[in-house]
Parts: sequence; C-alpha cells; structure tokens
Amino acid sequence: MSHPNRTGNAKDDNIIDDDYAAKEKMVVDTIRCLSMDAVQKANSGHPGTPMAMAPVAYTIWSKFLKFDPTAPIWSNRDRFVLSMGHASMLIYSTLHMAGVKEVSNNYHTGDRESVTIEDLKTFRQLHSRCAGHPEYHWTSGVETTTGPLGNGLATSVGMAIASKWLGATYNKPGFEIFNFNVYSLAGDGCFQEGVSAEAASLAGHLQLDNLCWIWDNNHISIEGNTDWSFTEDVATRFVAYGWNITRVTDANDLQKLQYAFKVAQRESNRPTLVVVDSHIAWGAPTKQDTHGAHGAPLGDVEIAGTKKFYGLPPDKKFYVPDGAYDHFRDQLAANGGKARTAWEEMFSKYKSEYPELAEQIELMNSRKMPADWESKLPVYPADAKGMASRISNGKIMQSVAEACPYFLGGSADLAPSTKTRLVDSKFGDFMPPSTGWGDWSGRNFHFGIREHAMGAIMNGMSLCKLRSFGSGFFVFSDYMKPPIRLSAIMEIPVCWIFTHDSIGVGEDGPTHQPIEHLAMMRSIPGLVTFRPADANENVEAWRWIMNSEHTPSVLVLSRQNLPTLDRSEYGAASGVHKGGYILKCAAPDGNPDVILIASGSEVQLICGAYDILLKKGIKPRLVSMPSFNLFEQQTDDYKESVLPKGIRARVGVEFAGDFGWGHYVGLDGKFVGMKTFGESAPLSRLLEKFDFTAERVANVAEEVVGDLSDESQPKKRMRKN
Repeated sequence: MSHPNRTGNAKDDNIIDDDYAAKEKMVVDTIRCLSMDAVQKANSGHPGTPMAMAPVAYTIWSKFLKFDPTAPIWSNRDRFVLSMGHASMLIYSTLHMAGVKEVSNNYHTGDRESVTIEDLKTFRQLHSRCAGHPEYHWTSGVETTTGPLGNGLATSVGMAIASKWLGATYNKPGFEIFNFNVYSLAGDGCFQEGVSAEAASLAGHLQLDNLCWIWDNNHISIEGNTDWSFTEDVATRFVAYGWNITRVTDANDLQKLQYAFKVAQRESNRPTLVVVDSHIAWGAPTKQDTHGAHGAPLGDVEIAGTKKFYGLPPDKKFYVPDGAYDHFRDQLAANGGKARTAWEEMFSKYKSEYPELAEQIELMNSRKMPADWESKLPVYPADAKGMASRISNGKIMQSVAEACPYFLGGSADLAPSTKTRLVDSKFGDFMPPSTGWGDWSGRNFHFGIREHAMGAIMNGMSLCKLRSFGSGFFVFSDYMKPPIRLSAIMEIPVCWIFTHDSIGVGEDGPTHQPIEHLAMMRSIPGLVTFRPADANENVEAWRWIMNSEHTPSVLVLSRQNLPTLDRSEYGAASGVHKGGYILKCAAPDGNPDVILIASGSEVQLICGAYDILLKKGIKPRLVSMPSFNLFEQQTDDYKESVLPKGIRARVGVEFAGDFGWGHYVGLDGKFVGMKTFGESAPLSRLLEKFDFTAERVANVAEEVVGDLSDESQPKKRMRKN
C-alpha cells in the first residue's frame, strides 16, 4: 500500500496517555450507541455487528483512511466498502461522527451533512438517507451499494484495480495523481459466498497490494454459531491465494488494530487480509455472542445495560458526548483534509504540464466522452452476407477504444469467442509488471472463468469513473445477475456484452442456448438491453451506450452472420435510439394490414416474410425492436406512430420465450418463438426443427389477418406458434 505509517493526529503508539485513550473509547462507544438506538427506533436492523466492529471503523477512518469529509468524492480518496451491508448502521454512525458533507447532483458539496442525527432517527424509513443497506448515490460517503453478501468484497477488487490502472496511466514524475487504497469490511457470510473466493483468487494473482480486507470473525450468523456450517481455515485458504495475512485477537485493542493496518500498508506485492476476532453485540448483558443480536433490535432494557457498561448515560438516546465530534473530525482533517488540499495544488500544476491528460481525467470524472468521439464510429455498407453481430461489435469496440482512453474491460476467458479484445498492441494487457505479460496500464483484462466476480469488479471500476465492459456467453449471464442488478440500482454505466444469444449457438446445445435470458435482462429496472439486427444497429447502440452517463446497458449479440440491411430501402439505424422503429411499410397511408416485429437475427425473417405477404396482397409493416427498454421510454405519440393501437394484427418473432411479447402483439396477435429449450445440432437443422422460416412467419401473419377479418370473433389471449 502507498503512504505507509500515516497516523494523523494519533499519538505515538508508545505514548498514548489516559486522556487520549479515553477520547478514543468515547468515539468508539458513541458509534456503538448510535447504531443500537437507530435499530431500536426503527424496530428493524442489525445492531450486533456495528457494536463489535466500531473499533475497526474508528481506527481505519481516523488513522489510515485518506478521506476528506468536506470533499467526499475527491478522486484520489481512499475507499471504504462495508461489504456486510446488513451492518449499515456502522457506516451511517461513522459518517455522522465524521461530519461527511452531502454531495449534490452537480458533484458540489454543501453545508448539509450527509447523515445527521435526524437521519439516524429515520433509519430504514421511507426516503431516509439511512436505508436498510448502504446505497450509492443516496448517501454521500457510501462508495457502493452493498447487501448481497460477498459482492462488496468483489467490488472493492475493482476499485483497487482502478487505482492501479489510473496511477499507471496518468501519474508522471513528481505527480502521483492516483494511488488510493481500498479497505473492505466483511463478515462470515461474505467469505462463504462464492463470489468472494473468485475475487480473492484474482486479487492475489494480480498482486493488488493496495487492497485490504477485514474479516469480522465473530462466529455468529442468522441461524446460530457458524461452526454449524463453516469450519474451514479461511486464513490458510487466503495464503494459497497469495495474500498477506495478519490477525488481531481482540477487536477492542486499538493499538493492535493500528499495527495490523500498518503491516498492510507496508506490504508491496500482496493484498492483505486482517482477521479480527470479535464479539457480536460486545457489551450487551445477555445478548453478546448470540445470534439474537444479529438481526433484531436489542430491546430498551438490554440497550440501557449496554450503555451502562460503556460508561455512557443509559437513558439518553442518540447521545453524542462533548468532545467526541472534535476528536474524530480533527484526525480526518489532519489526514484526508491535508492530503486533499495538497492533491488539488498538485493537480493544478499537473494541468499546466500535462493538459491533455488532465482533460481526460476531468472528462472521466464527470462521465463525459471526449469531443467529437462519434466521428470515429464506422458506417457499414449493405451486405447480403453481412457478419455476426459479435464480429461487428468487436470492430466497433476498437473505434470506441481509440476515441475513449478510459474505455477498458475484458471477458471471463472468452475473448476469442466474444471478440471483445482491444487488439491494438498499445492497449496492452492489465497484469502485474513482474509477470512480464503486461503492466498496470493495460486495457485488456483477463478475469478467468469467474463471471460473478468479473461483474462486481466491473462495477468497482465504474464507481471509480472508468468506462468498463465485461463479456461472456449470454447463457452465463445467470452467474452475473447480482452485479448487473446492482449496476442498475447504482445507475452506473457499465456495459455488459453477451454473445451466443440464442439457439443460433447451434451444436453446443440447450445448456448454452439462452431462451429465458432476454426476458430476464429486459425486466431489470434501469437497465437498457440491446439486441441489434445488423452492424449499423450495433453502431447506434454503442453511440447510445457511450453517451449515457448513468445507465448500464446489455448488448446481446449473435454467433451467426446477420445481413447488413440496405438503409436506402429500410429505415435509418438511428431508430435504435428510440428502442423500436419502422423498418419498412407497404401501406402509403400508414395503415398496414399487419405489423411484424422482431429483434436481432430474426429481423431477417420478417424482411423475408414482407415480400411473401405482398404477393398475397397483404400490406405489412416491419418494426425492428432492438430495445424494449428504450421503446418504453418514448412518448405515447411516438409509440403510437410505430405500433398503432388500431392495428391489432401483429406478429412477434424471436428465438426466445414469449415473456414480455404480449405487450406488443396484444390479445389478437401471435408470437413465433421458443416453447422449449433448444437442442444440439447445426443451426440449419435447428431452424428446420423449430420451423423458423420467412414462410412460416408469413403464414402466421396471414392467419392473424384472417382471424381479425370477422370483427365479431371474441378476443383470445396471445397465441404461441
């Protein structure tokens, strides 16, 4: 870790006097009591862990964290991640005691504190800044949303990676612009979840010496003692991962905690795990070391007894003793405040000497793209053979990487298949320099077969303002659902790229052929899913993705070739920005007999059906629907112009299940899609088996038109074909 042995206002370890020690205990116990009181008032929450871990939070924040409460989003601040998000009152009480300022939507801090006493009193209530689990964007000082156990740990790996990459890319002699450290506090549950094992393995491999995890080893979970289900030697496991291990046998020993974190700061080639042996609900007369203190209020009598044990007034709620604020905040000002001021002075000089790099940093921090970046995007000519959308996507990504120097990412050991490697040698590979295979400035990441961790790591990188992408096979998005969902909750513009999007995978069979996955992605609020029909729709999807500052996106791409449509015959691909648009319409008056709707590779089927229907005297309209999510964001007038309510004859076509399609084809329409899982065979045979042909689409459309010719016929539910 960088900046070792910084102790701020703390006195030398050997000359701690009684008065100073008393002040430290006062702040620690205040954090404990605020946490107990908030949980009790809410009649909901987890008091035991904040009571146990208050000394750890105090030690990190007051002695080691390079964090300025008056500028909580300063670029080179150290990051603190509470992975065990259920213990959220620990971070809220700490933020309150630290006096962290609120950050507005324009990234400016004001006079209001992020978490006031009144906010603590509304813990877990509607619109409270103190939500049940910490939420990024909602409470200044919360670096990432946590709750699903283990994800915070994995996200912290992404932050540590970001620090290494930013430093290698932007630091210059005499200008150490980026060197922040990352601390993540976790419990037994975090270490049991598989994502933490994936992330720890990769962090050890990458030698992330700027990363420190703290394990609250209290032996208690919701059901009871962890010995019922968790008896492995965690420390030895982490030694095998390549981590540095240190242990503190008493969570209340502030001197030993300081020593452990100094050991972490001196480490130069490995991440560090600090094992802290603790007592859940420490000091509670009857509930210490019991699972009853894990997820329920302690009760007024128990709280009064605990406060008496701490030496604080038993009858006072949300009480902060005189001097507690000053003692804590003075240390943060001496450490983080001075560091931030010095950094801003250095950055001012850096801007003079390296104006282009400084501009990149400022654009990145505001989530903006470089000027005129869109001019680098390609335009593809009509081509009946075309190319797979994974191929066109890979080509487009090279253009994006040239235009945006902070665009980077990788795959879960699938780059040769997903085509997401940034191929120019200047982009390089992110590796520890000691390996000889790359360095910290590489923009291609190798996550190994660790999809879940990759997703969380991409979130961590995005939270540090990098434009990150991660790729894999669409069927394996199942492994990545938690971090994808979290990216949407946090409103961070991660790009998730999934190829092999359907039965078009062919020979690999049903285990690798997504059926229900499009519905899953489309159903996540705040996430925009694209399934482009050709190379130019793919370009327009990227135009939207990179211009989006707060919305994560999913690109769903084909393995098989897709014709590149002749845009002189079909509608402009810029219609992608509206989610769905008219490709072609045979009715000059705008009143077609039937509307055919499709996404991705199936657009070529409705294009083929168009000519067949014309020969039958039926006037069709073709609608490409690359993004349900964007289409639903359009005005009612626009949606009516594409899918008029008066045109009830509609057919949807997709190599997927029908979930969600009823909204577009209506009660009178039909859907041509999958009713079962796929099978293992070449694509041509699968298309025959499942009868995905232009002729079938045309026949189904003709049936729908015929069924509606008799208006007296009762409405039926959407039918599958």
